[in-house]
Amino acid sequence: MIGRLTGVIAEKSPPLVLIDVQGVGYEVDVPMSTFYNLPALGERVALLTHQVFREDAQILFGFLSGEERATFRQLIKISGVGPKMALGLLSGLSVAELTQAVSKQDTARLTKVPGIGKKTAERLLLELKGKLGPDLSLPVAVANDSQADILQALIALGYSDKDAGAALKKLPTDIGVSEGIKLALKAMS
Repeated sequence: MIGRLTGVIAEKSPPLVLIDVQGVGYEVDVPMSTFYNLPALGERVALLTHQVFREDAQILFGFLSGEERATFRQLIKISGVGPKMALGLLSGLSVAELTQAVSKQDTARLTKVPGIGKKTAERLLLELKGKLGPDLSLPVAVANDSQADILQALIALGYSDKDAGAALKKLPTDIGVSEGIKLALKAMS
C-alpha cells in the first residue's frame, strides 16, 4: 500500500493531481478541499494517500490531513458508498461540516452534495453516528519525516491509528525509522 507521497506537483486538473516522485508520476484523486489548498505547479507537496485496488484499476486518493483521510476511510466502509462518492462528500463538505451534520442528524445538509439523495443521506447519518469526531484524526502530530514514516509503517502492518500513535508518543523524536519501528513493535507486543 502507498500511504504517503512526497514530490513535486506536475499537473493539476480537478480532481486529479499528478505528483512527480523522483521521476515517477503518480495520478492522485483528491477532494476539492485538498485541491484548493495545494501549492502551485512545480512546488513540493506531501499527501497522505489511500490506495484502492479494483479488477480494472489501481487508484490513489490523496489528502492533506490525516483527518480527511480517516473520514474518507470511514465513509468507504459504509455499504453503498464507494471511493468516488466519499470523495464527492469530502469535496462538498469539510470534515467539520460533515461531523456537525452527523451530530445534528441533518439530512438536508447532506442532500445538498451532488449525488447524495435522501435515502443515502439517511443511511450515512445512521452509519456515521458516533464514528466521527475529534478522535477520528491521526492520534499524534508527527514532528519529522522519520516519525511520519514510522507511523505509516505501523499502520501498514495492521495496527490502528490510535495504537500506532500511542507507540509513537513513547519514542524519542530524533530516532531513525528502522530503529523506531523495532522499538514501537516491542512496546506494542
